[in-house]
Amino acid sequence: MRAIWLGLAVLSLSFTLFTGVEAGGEKKPKETTLKGTITCGKCDLGVTKKCATVIVTKEGGKDVVTYFDAAGDKKYHNEICNEPKAGTVTGVVTTAKDKRTITVSSVKYE
Repeated sequence: MRAIWLGLAVLSLSFTLFTGVEAGGEKKPKETTLKGTITCGKCDLGVTKKCATVIVTKEGGKDVVTYFDAAGDKKYHNEICNEPKAGTVTGVVTTAKDKRTITVSSVKYE
């Protein structure tokens, strides 16, 4: 009988700990919508050695270049390489080593 109570106590404690770990997990990153000019970092801007899909936005009176992630670059680059387009990009923005990147979830051209 003692073993049963001990087993139930361990099971209850385990359930409580696992529930707490799941509830305290990382928050989902917030999506952001950027509005500006979607263009090629090489052909139009001359800031990269290879073609790269970027969006140029205005923040604080300055042009800010945000690079598309690899999947977004591959999917949208042909449409803007030789012809920049105004539009909006929605996704999660990250910054690493002074380079802003957006993980693209949607693109809309104006």
